[in-house]
Amino acid sequence: GNLGSRAAPGSFASSFHSGQAPSLSLSKILHYAVPAVLIIAALGYWLFKPPSLNPLTDPLAAEALALVQTHRAVGYPTILQAFNERVRLQKTRDLGVKLGEWRVQKLEDPRREFGDNRYEVRINLREQGNNQWFEREFIWHVDLATKRVNAASLPADGLMPEGPDAAGARHGPTPP
Repeated sequence: GNLGSRAAPGSFASSFHSGQAPSLSLSKILHYAVPAVLIIAALGYWLFKPPSLNPLTDPLAAEALALVQTHRAVGYPTILQAFNERVRLQKTRDLGVKLGEWRVQKLEDPRREFGDNRYEVRINLREQGNNQWFEREFIWHVDLATKRVNAASLPADGLMPEGPDAAGARHGPTPP
């Protein structure tokens, strides 16, 4: 026997020479199975999620989101800038802050009074206070036919400007 040509017991070479298939360890299976399952799950979620969760697939939902984000806010040119500045301020104070995802949902209108032009836009904001966390949900209703944005929650109402434009909450600048 030539000892130099013999493979170590349990190695791929020894199983090849003995005619056995190489053994798959649990770590090898998990190494490939876990990423594959995650990729399949992500693909399935992306394919089957309702369009109300993704404004990019519904042009009217995207328009409703844009109307809310670009609407004037108290103390800021737009609602989106107000949120961005709030997050920046919390971070400069070394306090935690978490701005959720913008969500857009078509409002149901069983009596067909408003057509298919009404959407609801939501976002959550979690902020760390001195001793506890606070969470607020900002909700707006948007009528695309009239381009009106109306606050539908107290936190959202606090961001909306007051004045002659507040009752209709029209999008865009107030005429001089």
